[in-house]
Amino acid sequence: MVGVGLGILKVPSHPKHSMIPGFLGALKFVCLLFPRYSATGSSKGKEKTKEHKAGKGVFSAMKLGKTRPSKDEHRKQDDPAVLETEDLDRKAMRYGAGLEPDTISLASVTAVTTNVSNKRSKPDIRMEPSAGRPMDYQVSVTIIEARQLVGLNMDPVVCVEVGEEKKYTSMKESTNCPYYNEYFVFDFHVPPDVMFDKIIKLSVIHSKNLLRSGTLVGSFKMDVGTVYTQPEHQFYHKWAILSDPEDLTAGLKGYLKCDIAVVGKGDNIKTPHKANETDEDDIEGNLLLPDGVPPERQWARFYIKIYRAEGLPRMNTSIMANVKKALIGENKDLVDPYVQVAFAGQKGKTSIQKSSYEPLWNEQIIFTEMFPPLCKRIKIQIRDSDKVNDVAIGTHFIDLRKISNEGDKGFLPTFGPAWVNMYGSTRNYTLMDEHQELNEGLGEGVSFRARLLLGLAVEILDTTNPEINSSTEVQVEQATAVADNCSGKMEEFFLFGAFLEATMIDRKIGDKPINFEVTIGNYGNQVDGSSKPLLRRKKEGGDGDEEESELLQNSSEDEGGEDGELVSVSSSQPMKPLVTDRNYFHLPYLEKKPCIYIRSWWQDQRRRLYNANIMDKIADKLEEGLNDVQEMIKTEKPHPERRLRGVLEELSSGCLRFLTLADKDQHHSSRTRLDRERLKSCMRELENMAQQATALRSQVKRNTMKDKLKLVQNFLQKLRFLADEPQHTIPDVFIWMMSNNKRIAYARIPSKDILYSIVDEEMGKDCAKVKTVFLKLPGKRGFGPAGWTVQAKMDIYLWLGLNKQRKDFLSGLPCGFEEKKTPRGQNLPSFPPISLLYTKKQVFQLRAHMYQARSLFAADSSGLSDPFARVFFISQSQCTEVLNETLCPTWDQLLVFDNVELYGEAHEMRDDPPIIVIEIYDQDTVGKADFMGRTFAKPVVKMSDEQYCPPRFPPQLEYYQIYRGNATAGDLLAAFELLQIGPGGKSDLPPIDGPTDMDRGPILPVPLGIRPVLSRYRVEILFWGLRDLKRVNLAQVDRPRVDIECAGKGVQSALIQNYKKNPNFSTLVKWFEVDLPENELLHPPLNIRVVDCRAFGRYTLVGSHTVSSLRKFIYRPPDKKAQHWNMAGEIVVNMEPEVPIKKMDTMVKLEANSDAVVKVDVTEEEKEKKKKKKKGGGGGGGGGEEVEEEEPDESMLDWWSKYFASIETMKEQLRQQEAAAAEAEEKEEMEIGEGSKAQAKNKDKSKAPKDDKKKKQQPVPELPEKKKQQKIDELKVFNKELEAEFDNFEDWLHTFNLLRGKIGDNDDNATEEERIVGRFKGSMCVYKVPLPDDITKEAGYDPTFGMFQGIPSNDPINVLVRVYIVRATDLHPADINGKADPYIAIKLGKTDIKDKENYISKQLNPVFGKSFDIEATFPMESMLTVAVYDWDLVGTDDLIGETKIDLENRFYSKHRATCGVSQTYSIHGYNTWRDPMKPSQILSKLCKEGKVDGPHFGPGGRVKVANRVFTGPTEIEDENGQKKPTDEHLALAVLRHWEDIPRAGCRLVPEHVETRPLLNPDKPGIEQGRLEMWVDMFPMDMPAPGPAIDISPRKPKKYELRVIVWNTDEVILEDDDYFTGEKSSDIFVRGWLKGQQEDKQDTDVHYHSLTGEGNFNWRYIFPFDYLMAEEKIVISKKESMFSWDETEYKIPARLTLQVWDADHFSADDFLGTWRVQSIPQTP
Repeated sequence: MVGVGLGILKVPSHPKHSMIPGFLGALKFVCLLFPRYSATGSSKGKEKTKEHKAGKGVFSAMKLGKTRPSKDEHRKQDDPAVLETEDLDRKAMRYGAGLEPDTISLASVTAVTTNVSNKRSKPDIRMEPSAGRPMDYQVSVTIIEARQLVGLNMDPVVCVEVGEEKKYTSMKESTNCPYYNEYFVFDFHVPPDVMFDKIIKLSVIHSKNLLRSGTLVGSFKMDVGTVYTQPEHQFYHKWAILSDPEDLTAGLKGYLKCDIAVVGKGDNIKTPHKANETDEDDIEGNLLLPDGVPPERQWARFYIKIYRAEGLPRMNTSIMANVKKALIGENKDLVDPYVQVAFAGQKGKTSIQKSSYEPLWNEQIIFTEMFPPLCKRIKIQIRDSDKVNDVAIGTHFIDLRKISNEGDKGFLPTFGPAWVNMYGSTRNYTLMDEHQELNEGLGEGVSFRARLLLGLAVEILDTTNPEINSSTEVQVEQATAVADNCSGKMEEFFLFGAFLEATMIDRKIGDKPINFEVTIGNYGNQVDGSSKPLLRRKKEGGDGDEEESELLQNSSEDEGGEDGELVSVSSSQPMKPLVTDRNYFHLPYLEKKPCIYIRSWWQDQRRRLYNANIMDKIADKLEEGLNDVQEMIKTEKPHPERRLRGVLEELSSGCLRFLTLADKDQHHSSRTRLDRERLKSCMRELENMAQQATALRSQVKRNTMKDKLKLVQNFLQKLRFLADEPQHTIPDVFIWMMSNNKRIAYARIPSKDILYSIVDEEMGKDCAKVKTVFLKLPGKRGFGPAGWTVQAKMDIYLWLGLNKQRKDFLSGLPCGFEEKKTPRGQNLPSFPPISLLYTKKQVFQLRAHMYQARSLFAADSSGLSDPFARVFFISQSQCTEVLNETLCPTWDQLLVFDNVELYGEAHEMRDDPPIIVIEIYDQDTVGKADFMGRTFAKPVVKMSDEQYCPPRFPPQLEYYQIYRGNATAGDLLAAFELLQIGPGGKSDLPPIDGPTDMDRGPILPVPLGIRPVLSRYRVEILFWGLRDLKRVNLAQVDRPRVDIECAGKGVQSALIQNYKKNPNFSTLVKWFEVDLPENELLHPPLNIRVVDCRAFGRYTLVGSHTVSSLRKFIYRPPDKKAQHWNMAGEIVVNMEPEVPIKKMDTMVKLEANSDAVVKVDVTEEEKEKKKKKKKGGGGGGGGGEEVEEEEPDESMLDWWSKYFASIETMKEQLRQQEAAAAEAEEKEEMEIGEGSKAQAKNKDKSKAPKDDKKKKQQPVPELPEKKKQQKIDELKVFNKELEAEFDNFEDWLHTFNLLRGKIGDNDDNATEEERIVGRFKGSMCVYKVPLPDDITKEAGYDPTFGMFQGIPSNDPINVLVRVYIVRATDLHPADINGKADPYIAIKLGKTDIKDKENYISKQLNPVFGKSFDIEATFPMESMLTVAVYDWDLVGTDDLIGETKIDLENRFYSKHRATCGVSQTYSIHGYNTWRDPMKPSQILSKLCKEGKVDGPHFGPGGRVKVANRVFTGPTEIEDENGQKKPTDEHLALAVLRHWEDIPRAGCRLVPEHVETRPLLNPDKPGIEQGRLEMWVDMFPMDMPAPGPAIDISPRKPKKYELRVIVWNTDEVILEDDDYFTGEKSSDIFVRGWLKGQQEDKQDTDVHYHSLTGEGNFNWRYIFPFDYLMAEEKIVISKKESMFSWDETEYKIPARLTLQVWDADHFSADDFLGTWRVQSIPQTP
């Protein structure tokens, strides 16, 4: 037996080889099969019956490269990832335990996601092109300050440019280190591609004013994409390096400190906390560069060489041209092409080649840019020059990341010379091309436009070389032409296609005859034949230009050549479509399948595509494995970790396989440098990956699963990135459906996917396979709903390969056909068929068990749908019944498709059933049904000779994900079986049990073995209340009711009599019983619907909510055995050392040093650290170095001291978390093994400066240090909303959003927010019916409340709400000047407070420091809205952003969010206890409510709660310093550890400040700033709380700075004496405080200094206002003469001194400057 291909295969057939013992363990299951061939190729698969014995000693094949037998019969060995279930049982029986469980995937075997078949490819379910659709983006840039600007006496302004928009900062006078702190926002609505190519350019301009534009000091640019790929999509507080593009030799021009963030819709940006600008003057360590980019970027030249283009379309459509052609008969090429290249904000273009379809340029365009550039893509466009307007013919982007590699063994960007293919709109020459955007590179091209031969090289410049041309303008010059064969040897390729099925053709197209056209490049394109290729005549088919076809016909003899072949047949015969159902036609191909074939000539660069294919296949297999693992985790199947190990093993063997295969054809003449370098780097990466995967495999354990999965996902991304080949070769194949010669819809198939190779792994994944393709509308027409309807579903078979390899191009077709040839050339056997005639056909019955769907799309205005499902199989379709008003229909219906005819051999059907398409529609009373989503499935097949018995039958119900466009739109629970009707007719099929359902007429229910097993559950519903109901049809909701429904049963709430007066329900708990599936994953959703009861018994639907998973509401009775152990014995809770109160600290300290000296010796290292801490804005008051000795005076401390101290702590914690994370990552890197050392090195390099600091700080013993600092009590600063930290406070009361209105078709407009019409508050509890007795017998069990014991009453309650607003950060500017004048507005119920008179002028980071008291009644007034408005002198004030807080959930939560528990208890001073209840009272209340034994206060500072014992201090000091005994500290210690208490414990909300994002309804999903605040609530029926804490902002204290200038030395001498020519200077010194340039002061002038010495003895006095805690100077001044009021600036304290030379007649000369970093601490 011979394996055709690389070598001869010897297959041992001795019985003694038949099993090599123990081999299967290592190899995983391998089954290779070599069929016999017959000459004709039609007697296929006779061997198949022996398939299961073929696991013999064919292991020798593994070494060879798995030489493929020419008839690709059974490629099982490819795929241990998925074995069909049907094989499993046999294999298991045969091998017993020989199979490792890792390799078997049982998850979703029948789902289409697994590529079960060997002849069919996976269809892709996502329909809609996502590219090209505009989205909202916001780019925000904060310019903080600049440093070290090069130049003299400057007045710098910063210009921020994003794309075309420019904005400027204000001008700062005569300084080299201006401080701006100005914030700019740019809003865009463009497609992502356009957005990410926009350039952000920051330039510093010197002295720009109204009259002159100023001179550029230096600039910095990067593209938006680079920012977007950063973590959190932002750079924060980074220094941009400024350089002068006009002068390459100049070097650095200064630094600019800025924040840049790019937010798309739905991205949330985590703003790092900005409490006080710490003076991180480490510029080098914080450069504005992505990781891995070296700080010293050099200048480089980018040479883009444009050689020539081919196959351009005829562009000129002017009437004149046609007239001219008619008159003169001259048919000149009507296109004048040139190439335009855009990169990093600059454009260059080649010369124009007049009237040429095959222009030759040989020019190079040279860009000069920093390297590595911060712009990712180079855009190359062929344009047609026209007098009126130039249009793009095609666009190509080169991604620099794909053509270079930055590693140690990396390479500079290089490309080609290689051809790139350009795609765009179809070639029809109308005056208005509706798809012109496609030619600009937006969206997926729908047709081949042209191809361009280009090259790229980069040369790093040596800027020290004096000859260098220092301009950065784009230059164009001639380039040396390249040889014809440089891009590969011309080979003839052969493309064959067979159309096996064309169904689901949209009825809108009309019933004119339909045909399909296939093109590759311009070959096969009939509507306009292409210009003939140079070198050879083009073979032309069909009805192209008459003249050309004639030419070709006449010259056919010499072209007939070797196999008498004449023409390519590129399109099928037109055929009239038949009706399938109301929406779709199909073409009646039946047994006769049309074929096409095209011969084309391309440079032979298959190796590139082969390598990409190998990597793609590894990636596909990995992805499939990962999906499996996730599916297993989701459906809680056992041992997902084993599957993951199997996946990793496959990955590493796949990678090693690549190394052996990819290394062939090394010395190919036409390999470019990029080919060689890419191969090297791919081999390195894959070798690395194989090692890492092997290392990881051994680490995958049950508990490390999740983290390891993340790492493996990174492998997947890397593989996909590597597999994308930048140097194209063969263009993609397009299939167009034409109706009446109009192009309707298309599919685009990458040529690499159908490329043939004799080595299995190199084959394209769809080559010689039947692929299901869905045709879609071109360009913009495919956006939105139009793009979701299928235009046509085709099963098509494609094969592309070298003409000389074409003997087995039919090998993958389903067997049982005869070839029909064209009448000529009858005698030649190799002639391709024009159609296939199937002689074999099988008859089947398809049973579709449609059980239910869930989370469907809301298609009606009521917010519900009337869904039905339509099932398509081959050319039949059937519908389920329509279920009204639900998003979770349970159809429970069996659809039977009888007499389904499938063509081909029987056994192939078993492994290769066609796919089933299920579409869900919404039935409308009038008009056409609306499309709601689509999914695919594969049936389980039973042949007539098989038994209908387990494990395959009856099939299991499975979830199939429904897609609508690219978005998921629910799940379908169904099962499908395809049963062969044997010779005995239908009587042999398993009976369809059960009569037809009497109530529903002739509808078959899903049979018993398939429908889920049910058991009895009780569902208890807690009805609390309704909130924020909006009007329905303009009428207010007055008497609402809630209906709950689940699986056909349900319950109604009590009626709310008057919604305005009291929106809560009178009866709290109701229940109903229902039969639910045992398997929790199959539980149906629960529907909540709110109706308004109107007069005369009418109901109106207000809104509805679907709880798609009952999982979190299921109550499982606790395990008896597990409960008791933790109740026995006492457990002393270990308190961390920070808790003791500060008075104790002092005592501890005195005892510790037996001699009562307070001074504590501190190691040098600690002192250093102290200084650092203080410089970093160390919390609050403390004086100079004496922090250690005395504690801050109580009277000096206020709430702000506490706040700043807390923020320091928070930052410190974040830093430690980061350090820990970095450390863990490093450890991970170490573990993964030596292979990845190189990467770790790279990473470390970029992180080194930061890491060092962390490391230096670590050895210092943390705790004692902390203790000394712990003078100031702290609160907890959350850098997010409190809700996010405490799970929305839904510990027992849940909030369900009620939705109404259809989901908009356009993804952009209808967000869920707009559909919310109110909220239902309540909860539910689901449990199996007979509950264990001990629960109901418990003391105090109230049967009316069922599972909801101990919930509070929901009667109205009056509450005092106290809102504290601390400050806002990063507000979105509302005024033209890029600032805002913010003030606070608070709304709660009827109370509406607008604090308009206290607006803060021109401030985007205002400190409000206010508290507001509001009295409210829950439940009527429970939604608190805090908004920040922008004050305007004229016109209305604009909303900047608002945040909403649900106070009710907070009020009733077990986490006790009414008033945060502070860290310590004190009765006076800045930290006075705020709650009217003392800690001991709170504790006893909690114990009583939670039925916890305690609290028992014991002697010696002990308290016992349940079985936990806490210790703590027992005395408290009053304001006169008297000590009194108290239990409060002890009680507080318990409260702070309440989560440790068994059963009743949960975390209590600490005293805190929360940070809430501000949102603006006009800009949904994009943050407009953040607000720091907190809310206290006190019930009015309790003792009143004390007065509110004073958090008003600190007033700056007045200081003055006295500076004495004694003398100067070695000053540069500037002036020449007229008479003597001596150098001298008239020196004076000028000084000012940063930000107060206008108050500058000068000394007197020391005239005529010859030595540069000057004596002054002069004193300046600078008065200033200083904020101690923030270490900032506060300046209030008007911005300009027109300003309405003063603006307050906070600026770091800096003194600047400059030395000047005084001139009498001209401007004074500036000689030098010196800055004093920070003003010394004032005593």
